[in-house]
Amino acid sequence: MPEAHDPLRPLFRQAADAARARTVPAPVAQIAARGRRARRRRIAAFAAGACLVLLGGGALTASLVSGPAPVTTPVTRPSPDLPPSPATTPPPTPDSTAVGPSPTPTPTWPLSMGTTTSPA
Repeated sequence: MPEAHDPLRPLFRQAADAARARTVPAPVAQIAARGRRARRRRIAAFAAGACLVLLGGGALTASLVSGPAPVTTPVTRPSPDLPPSPATTPPPTPDSTAVGPSPTPTPTWPLSMGTTTSPA
């Protein structure tokens, strides 16, 4: 509720009247220049947006033209290029398991490093 006898009310009115007397409207050239700057910014933003839309459309088109990615499914049976696994080989026959002298295993890496040794 405003009070009729507010001591600050006449001081605020006096300050507003003084400010109103000193104000000057901005020159027309300054207002026009501000409008031109705003228009240039708006056109630049529109052009940047159009470029982004075109680039996005180009990327989408390129991804669709290249075709779908090949679908990789899990293998359910062995490939025909692979030899049969050891588990599928037939068990040895009794003739192949004859007891006899076992052959001497040959090493797969060089045992001597520059020295010669005679077999014992």
